[in-house]
Amino acid sequence: MLSSTWNFIKRHRRKFIFAGVFVGGVYLLSKYAQRKIQEMQEREAAEYIAQARRQFHFESNQRTCNMTVLSMLPTLREAIIHHLNSESLTALLKTKPANKLEIWEDLKIISFTRSVVAVYSTCMLVVLLRVQLNIIGGYLYLDNSVTKNGTTPLAPPDVQQQYLSSIQHLLGVGLIELITVVKKAVQEVLGPVSLKQSLSLQELEQQLSQIRQLVEEGCASSKHKSLSWYMMPEEENTLASQACGLTENDVTTIKLLNETRDMLESPDFTTVLRTCLSRGFIRFLDNMSEFFRPPQEDSNTSSTPDRLSHVSLPLAKIIPIINGQIHSICSEIPSHFVQDLLLIDQVKEFAANVYETFSTPQELQK
Repeated sequence: MLSSTWNFIKRHRRKFIFAGVFVGGVYLLSKYAQRKIQEMQEREAAEYIAQARRQFHFESNQRTCNMTVLSMLPTLREAIIHHLNSESLTALLKTKPANKLEIWEDLKIISFTRSVVAVYSTCMLVVLLRVQLNIIGGYLYLDNSVTKNGTTPLAPPDVQQQYLSSIQHLLGVGLIELITVVKKAVQEVLGPVSLKQSLSLQELEQQLSQIRQLVEEGCASSKHKSLSWYMMPEEENTLASQACGLTENDVTTIKLLNETRDMLESPDFTTVLRTCLSRGFIRFLDNMSEFFRPPQEDSNTSSTPDRLSHVSLPLAKIIPIINGQIHSICSEIPSHFVQDLLLIDQVKEFAANVYETFSTPQELQK
C-alpha cells in the first residue's frame, strides 16, 4: 500500500510540486493583496480625514474673513467721512450764508465722491481680506502639522500681526489717493450738471458709469497701473522702508507681502474685483431706487424699471440721498450691500483657490 502510494507520488511529483507552489503562491499573493488593500484603505481614510480637516479649517477661515470685514467697516466709514466731511457743509447751509450756491456745489461733489469711494473701498476691503486671510490660513493649516515635527512655524504670531497690518495702506494712503482720483472724476462728470436739473434713476446710473470709466481707465494710464495699488504699496516702497536691520520675521513678512502682491496683480483677482464692483454699484442703485418710486397716488402701480425710468428728481434732492448712502454701504451690521459682496460665487471660488495654493506643501517647495 505504501509502496504503491510512493510510486504514485513519484510518477506525479511534478504535478504535486506545481500544485504546492501554486497553492503557496496563491496564499502569499492573497496575503500581499490583503496587506496592500489594508494600506490603501488606511491611506484613503487618512486622506479623507486630512481633506475633511482642511475643509473644516477653510470654512472656519471664511467665517473669520466675514467677521473681519464687518469689524473693519466702521473704521473705513469714519476715515471716508473724515476726508469727505459733508456734515460741516450741511451745517453751514442751515446758517443761510451768502455763498449758498457755492456751498451746494461743493456738497454735490463731496456727496457723490464719498458714496462712490465707499463702494470702491468696501469692495477692495472684501477681496483684499479674502486674499490675506486665506494666505495666512493656508500657512496656519500647514503649521498645525509642521510644528509637530519641531520645524519653525511658517507664520508665527509676530509675522501674522505685521503682515495683516498692511491693510492700513488701504485705510490710509491708498484711500486718500482713491479719494483724489474719484473726486476729480466726479467733478468732470457732475460739475457741469445744474442743481436744478432733474435726473431719472437710469440717468443717474449713466452718470455713475461715466465716473467709473474715468476712475478705472485712469488707473490704466496713470502711474498706478491697476486698482491694486490702492490696496497695497509698491514693492520698492515696502522693501525700502525695511531695508536696514531686517529680522527673520521681517523677511518672512516681506515674502508674504510679495505673494499677496502677486495675487492682487493676477488676472483672476482683477476679474473678481470688477465683479464685486459691478455688484456693488448695482446694489447701490437698488438702494437709490427706493427714492425714485412713483407718487403715492400711483402706489398701486408696479414699480418696474420702466416705471422708475419716468420718475425724475432734481439733483439738489438727490444729493442728500446720495450723501447718506455711506451708512448703508459701510455698515458693520450685515446689510444687503455687504452680504451681496460676501456671497458672490467668484469671491468664494477665488478664496478657495488661494487657500488651496497656500495650504498645499508642494506649492511651498516651488
